[in-house]
Amino acid sequence: MTEQQGTPDQLPAEKGQGGAGATYKLAVFEYENFRGKKVELSGECKDVLEKTPKVGSVIVESGPWVGFERSGFAGEQFVLEKGEYPRWSTWTNGQSGYNLSSFRPLKVDSADHKLHLFEKAGFEGRKMEIVDNDVPSLWAHGFQDRVASAKAVNGTWVGYMYPGYRGRQYVFEHGEFKHWNDWGATAPQIQSVRRVRDMQWHKKGCYIAPAPAPAPAPAPAPAPSSLNHNASPPAPPAATGAS
Repeated sequence: MTEQQGTPDQLPAEKGQGGAGATYKLAVFEYENFRGKKVELSGECKDVLEKTPKVGSVIVESGPWVGFERSGFAGEQFVLEKGEYPRWSTWTNGQSGYNLSSFRPLKVDSADHKLHLFEKAGFEGRKMEIVDNDVPSLWAHGFQDRVASAKAVNGTWVGYMYPGYRGRQYVFEHGEFKHWNDWGATAPQIQSVRRVRDMQWHKKGCYIAPAPAPAPAPAPAPAPSSLNHNASPPAPPAATGAS
């Protein structure tokens, strides 16, 4: 039986709206595939479970946002950029944590992106600067798995525990992070980072839904027959080959 979608509950905008001119709109649904009760957000929400029993799917109309495993912006983080998330596996590739209980908009200060990573806490040790680029693996740059402090000079970034943008996610908004606890980690382990896009600066955001398979091309129309019935047929091609 298909659940009936009720009238959406609108939660008003609160603080944390991002840069000037930025707009945010997100809708959560009780069940997978955008079914059941709908709650619309335009600002931070410390506990969406006060409005709906659970979150089974999400649509981000404008953003970006970060969702949290627990209420009060606590627990595992999940970056949500413009697009549709029909079930939990579309906002996380982990198996241990996938609940969404609170949300807030992500602030993006400019269209430029610059991130400094440091091997040791307090901005010490080896340093890596990343400018307007995504890095699927830090191993090639000498950071085997240890990033203990960071500075988000421009833009907003998300770091991942494992290469290929896998594992727990950590958000880096503009500012300084002297210790890995500052970004919500329990260990200094980051192995890939990428930029987070904002609708204010990037019209389509960063999340792109898979495109449907193209339809097969129609067969070409047959060439029209000649209207000159007295014309001689074309000469056969000359034979080629070794004598």
